[in-house]
Amino acid sequence: QVQLVESGGGLVQPGGSLRLSCAASGFTFSSYWMYWVRQAPGKGLEWVSAINTGGGSTYDADSVKGRFTISRDNAKNTLYLQMNSLKSEDTAVYYCAKDQAQSRGIATTNTYEYDYWGQGTQVTVSS
Repeated sequence: QVQLVESGGGLVQPGGSLRLSCAASGFTFSSYWMYWVRQAPGKGLEWVSAINTGGGSTYDADSVKGRFTISRDNAKNTLYLQMNSLKSEDTAVYYCAKDQAQSRGIATTNTYEYDYWGQGTQVTVSS
């Protein structure tokens, strides 16, 4: 069965860095776009980043552009999110998610098109 397991969250001071990981299993990881989505306290889901099957194309939300970097290691079936220059507004539960379509030509920011999600990892940015 498909499993996505996030790790790497925690408490960090403003301006600090964290790297999130998402270990994938149960499907052909290299055939699917993968995404990071977050949910801040009391708010809805916010799409963060997307990466294509080979890792050569990435897209980021304006709110994280230039600070966050999505990447993947298909040999290790693992998705990453490097987060730098963290701000208090980045505080959220971060989820990795799998695209429901195999080998999609372009990323989708519609989260209803993601069919599997991890359990989430909490990131808290506070002094």
